[in-house]
Amino acid sequence: MALEITDATFEEQVLKSDKPVMVDFWAAWCGPCRMVGPIIDDISKEYEGKAVVGKLDVDANQEYAAKYGVRNIPTVLIFQNGEVVGRQVGVAPKNTYAEALDQLL
Repeated sequence: MALEITDATFEEQVLKSDKPVMVDFWAAWCGPCRMVGPIIDDISKEYEGKAVVGKLDVDANQEYAAKYGVRNIPTVLIFQNGEVVGRQVGVAPKNTYAEALDQLL
């Protein structure tokens, strides 16, 4: 399962990570988010130890969603060294997300 990220843990888990980080910004009521969720969970298993893969519920955690301009969900952001280096808005095939991480490994 993907890591649960909150506003309280974002800095430690995402911005200070020494590995690439993929964050899925989602909400329980969002249909497309429910399509992306299992893909993100699969990627979290495949990249365990190589990258951090997590989900941030935008309803409960609005600070970082606002900070990074997340207006549509699902939005998946890729971070490296605390900086956004990739963004995927909407549903995409699994290989789109995997390739974004592969470029950083």
